[in-house]
Amino acid sequence: MTKDDSLAHCCARLDDLESRIAYQEHWLESLDRAVAAQEKRLAQLERLNELMQQRLREQQRTLQESDRDDTGFRPEDEIPPHY
Repeated sequence: MTKDDSLAHCCARLDDLESRIAYQEHWLESLDRAVAAQEKRLAQLERLNELMQQRLREQQRTLQESDRDDTGFRPEDEIPPHY
C-alpha cells in the first residue's frame, strides 16, 4: 500500500465516520423530540387522571349523601328473617 493509498483510505474512513456521526446526531434529535412529546402527553394524562379521580370521589360522596337522605325502602337495609 502506497502513501497515497493509505491517505485515501484514511480520508474515506474519516468521511464514513463523519457520516455516521451526522446520522446518529439526527436520530438523537428525533428521539429527544419524541421523548419530550411523550413527557408532555404523560403530564396531560396524569392531570386528566387526577381530575377524573376527583370527580369520582365527588360523585361517590353525592351518592352516599343522597342514600342517607333517602328514607325509602332499600333491600340492603332489610333484616334477614333469622334475626
